[in-house]
This record gives sequence, structure tokens and C-alpha cells, in this order.
Amino acid sequence: MNDDSLDFLTEILETPSPTGHEMEAQRLWAAQMKELTDSVKCDAYGNTWATLKAKNKDAKTLLLDAHADEIGFSIRYITDDGYLRVERLGGSDVAIARGRRIRFMGAEGEVIGVTGNTAIHIRDDDGKNPKLWELYVDLGASSREEVEELGLRIGHVGVYCDGPMLMNGKRLVCRALDDRLCGFILTEIARKLKEDKIKPAWNIVFGNTVQEEVGCIGAQMLTHRINPDAAICLDVTHATDSPGLDKGRYGDVRLGKGGCLCHGPACHPKINARLELVSHKDNIPLQHETTGRTTGTNADSIFRSHNGVPCANVSMPLRYMHSPVETADLDDVDATIDLIVSFIKSLKKDDDFGHSL
Repeated sequence: MNDDSLDFLTEILETPSPTGHEMEAQRLWAAQMKELTDSVKCDAYGNTWATLKAKNKDAKTLLLDAHADEIGFSIRYITDDGYLRVERLGGSDVAIARGRRIRFMGAEGEVIGVTGNTAIHIRDDDGKNPKLWELYVDLGASSREEVEELGLRIGHVGVYCDGPMLMNGKRLVCRALDDRLCGFILTEIARKLKEDKIKPAWNIVFGNTVQEEVGCIGAQMLTHRINPDAAICLDVTHATDSPGLDKGRYGDVRLGKGGCLCHGPACHPKINARLELVSHKDNIPLQHETTGRTTGTNADSIFRSHNGVPCANVSMPLRYMHSPVETADLDDVDATIDLIVSFIKSLKKDDDFGHSL
């Protein structure tokens, strides 16, 4: 990654992209990809994809997917005395929601408020986590009318204010690394292919899809449209190297040891085998995890599409998922970029990742 790449990563992480309201970040992503691919398009709900054409016109298509949305909150109710009650967008963690700054995207622009947190000295809750409907947001207003004058109404959405920072030079901390980090990885894969003057044997569709956090919806739309011959979903997975996590229960996934390849019924063994092969051949670090069912990522929508799409799931190890301090390692970013580029280089015109008798 060069300085321009890191500047773009910072910019796209700073840009709110709550589920259902991804377009501001999508436009940034599209502008980046326009310089690196042959075409960039968008659909009715904001799924955005960039296509790098293969050497031959009759080539097969590989879909590389990441999701553009992040968790957040929406306004459910405005009290007479000017406080907000909220609904969750995706898997926002109520247990850590008090005492935080939230930026709402209102009709007149951004409005920042704080989630109330009654002082521990006078709180009588026996240490229990709040219920969602007990959360409230203080905007500094004293009436419903004042809130409305700020440009806010029921249905407006917001995300935490926490922006990116680096710990120890290579540990990236920010809200929305799930999954804006993988959208960034897509741009870096495209950049590396262009810089190395690689003309792939397959068409490569880079998909930055919407509404993953509420059911992997955008990936379903885009996969149906593209009808790829194979796909790799890029998302995040739980790093289990922080205190208190049972590796016997959650597996052994660590920051700084490479991306993580998922094994399970939704993950096609032939694509997984190719990823393992290029990892070994090019000495690219790769970790492994397993699931007995589906993956909990866009791979679940992708592999079911049409008559079935051979799909793999490669994830970035992430500590503290769905929090304002999600933490990833930039070495894992580099390793994942190298892995997918090596996979693309390995593709042959007649490769077929489906099973046959």
C-alpha cells in the first residue's frame, strides 16, 4: 500500500455508510475504481461494481465481493423534551452504546449527539446492559421542535463518530472496518493488476454490495445480475487472540497471520483448493476456520444464486467486531491482496470450479 492508498482508506472509513444509505461512500469507491478498471456501474439500490475485461470476449467471470454498509442506528421516536429513541441498523451492540458520540445524517446535514449514560454513582440497574428502548440520544435540544429545526425526523440514520487510528504502526482501529476494509482491498487488487499489467483470463467483477448487515441482500441482487462462474466473498471474521476467547469453541484466528479461508458447506472445495495452492506456491500466509453451516457473510447469498455459484469466503481477522474500536492488522490486508491477485493470475480460460461426475 502506498500513501495515496492509505489516504483513500482513511477517507472512505471517515465517510458514513449505514445500511440502506451507502451512496456517499459508494461514489468515493466508484471514483477510485474508474481509474483502475474498464467500467463502473450502479443499480437501483446502490450496489456498485467495476469490471476488468479478460483477454478474450468469451471469457468466464469471477465475482469478487465486499459489502459497503456498516451498522448504525435510526431514529424511532423524538420525545417532547428533545431526546431521540433509536432502532438498530444491523447488529449494533446495545451493551456498548451508552456514553458515545453519534453522527446523524439529517435533511440539513450532519447532526452530532451523544447517547446518554447516567453516572454510575446514581444508576440503579445492578450492572445490567440497557434494553434498546432504554437508550436515548441527547442532541442538546430541549424540545421536539428544536430537533426538527436541526433537520432530523423519524427514520434518519446515524453511525458512531469514531474515525481511524493506527496502534503500534500497523494495527488499524476504526468503526466500519466491517466491511469497508474489504471494499478497500478490492481497489488495491485492481490497482495491483493494473500496475503489473495483468490481463486476466477471466473477466473480474469487483462488487461493493449494499445491505449485508441486514441479510446479505445486495449480494443477492448483484449475483443474480452478473451470473458469475465463480466468486470469492471478502469479509471479516473474529480474531480469537484477545483475552477470554475459547479457541476450542471459536477456533484459532490471529491478527498478523494472513487472511482466513473458511471451510464449510457453503464454501466450494475446488476454489478453496486453488486458494491454498497459490498461497503455498507464492508463500502467502493464510489461516483457516470452519463452519458447520453457512458463513454469515455474502457468500451465503452468492452460492445459492441461479443454479449455484462456486464460491469461497476469505476473511480479514478482526478484533472487537461491531464496535467503534474494530481492530485489524495491515499485514493481513497486504497478504489478502497478494492472495487474490495470485488466484487471478492462476486462472486459465478453461478452468471450471464446478463438480462433475
